[in-house]
Amino acid sequence: MNMIVCVKQVPDPEAPPASFKIDSAANKVIPPQGVAPVVSPFDENAVEAALKIKDKDKSSKITVLSLGNKLVRDVIKKPVSMGSDELILLEDEAFEEGDSWSTAYALAMAIKKIGTYDIIFCGRQAADWDAGQTGIGIAELLGIPAITLAKGVEVADGKVKVERVLADGYEVVEAPLPCLITVSNELGEPRYATMKGIMAAAKKQPTIWKPQDIGVDAAELGAKGRHTKLVKLFQPVREGKCEVIEGETPAEAGAGLAMKLREAKLI
Repeated sequence: MNMIVCVKQVPDPEAPPASFKIDSAANKVIPPQGVAPVVSPFDENAVEAALKIKDKDKSSKITVLSLGNKLVRDVIKKPVSMGSDELILLEDEAFEEGDSWSTAYALAMAIKKIGTYDIIFCGRQAADWDAGQTGIGIAELLGIPAITLAKGVEVADGKVKVERVLADGYEVVEAPLPCLITVSNELGEPRYATMKGIMAAAKKQPTIWKPQDIGVDAAELGAKGRHTKLVKLFQPVREGKCEVIEGETPAEAGAGLAMKLREAKLI
């Protein structure tokens, strides 16, 4: 079983909200100072889904694919320290500031270069933009089936059976191989990297591909290849107001509260 897992380096979503700043004029996020990036948590779930299959079939191979520029090696190597076999980085300034389409296009072209695969895993969405479009975009460009929001994955007889998350439960979906699956956090917590895995990842050098290595024009990638236009990027302002309802007795205070709620058309 040959599996490819697409992962993304993102600003740590657990960082204090106050550490994030916006350049309103340029419509860009200013990277928070002193906050190290991480692998997008949903992508770690995708790595775990692939590792669960490898646990049952030791002959399986997991190739991790990531896109960006100036990627932090200790961060982006985490899937390897968890148990993945190979790391390929699409690393060039041409890949910066892309949208879902230009990112999906570059990843799809890289996957075509890799050649042989049975399952492509992606996180259900990235932790920075939360668009949830890149995975299904890759599947569309490759012309293969896609199943989203997986909480469980089993492979047998050349097919994949996926437990897919719904608002009120889950459904079981079956698809032929090859296919693409986006994985949700309901799959369970990703495993911790072992000391042996961390040491092996430190020694392993990633394969670096530039735009010319995957047969694409840099004008089709990153900011130049965007199909969407970001009109406005801003931090929402949240204001709270508290009003104390007083009364001589609890009953009087309760009656006053009911009147206020009725005035606000909440009851």
